[in-house]
Amino acid sequence: MERIDKILSSGGTMSRKEAGLAVRKGRVMVNGALVRSASEKINPDTDQIMLDGAPFLYHKVLWLMLNKPAGVLSAARDPKQKTVLDLVPEELRRKGLFPAGRLDKDTTGLLILTNDGEAAHHMLAPKSHVTKRYRARLDAPLPSDAKERFAKGIVLSDFTTLPSKLKILEEENQPLCEVEIHEGKFHQIKRMFLALGCTVIQLSRIAIGSLELDPLLKSGECRQMTEEEVGLVFREPK
Repeated sequence: MERIDKILSSGGTMSRKEAGLAVRKGRVMVNGALVRSASEKINPDTDQIMLDGAPFLYHKVLWLMLNKPAGVLSAARDPKQKTVLDLVPEELRRKGLFPAGRLDKDTTGLLILTNDGEAAHHMLAPKSHVTKRYRARLDAPLPSDAKERFAKGIVLSDFTTLPSKLKILEEENQPLCEVEIHEGKFHQIKRMFLALGCTVIQLSRIAIGSLELDPLLKSGECRQMTEEEVGLVFREPK
């Protein structure tokens, strides 16, 4: 059972406050009866909800785009530290919501939260080859053959990375680069640059597949993704 105002705000077209106002104005009916209170609890799976005379579709499966700030764990819960789920507004919370993939505690940028386990598994599976694009600031200039070494795969102590793409945006004392990879092992980006003699001093994920981080989304904010955006996750960037 869920509060009616929470259910109405799940569609992403109105806030919890606006949903409560819609109830008070007599715009909401459940099973043919007018809803009198925003706190009334119903079963969204079985009860018929009408908003302004039209059926309201409850988004049981949810995909959220989060602009992850530094210092927050990519985990569903932690007894001592703040997690990305703590950043989700109450009206967007769902049972089973979790981060699809992870970013290091000090890494910022695009993180997807969902309760769609099957689709998330498909996104994260190495055989799916979903591209992840990162922007990295380094502490020192790169060697002249950096792009070629990334393209061949960087040899690390425990594995050799898949071929990746390196783009140098700024070539100064602290270069700014973009990296595209098709895997995501522990500290992989940082270890790849370290193998070339550079330390990553700032790292942010800016895209997954063809989905780019919404530039209007402030650090720590999240919003519901559209169906089109979910599709972009599984589409290779041009």
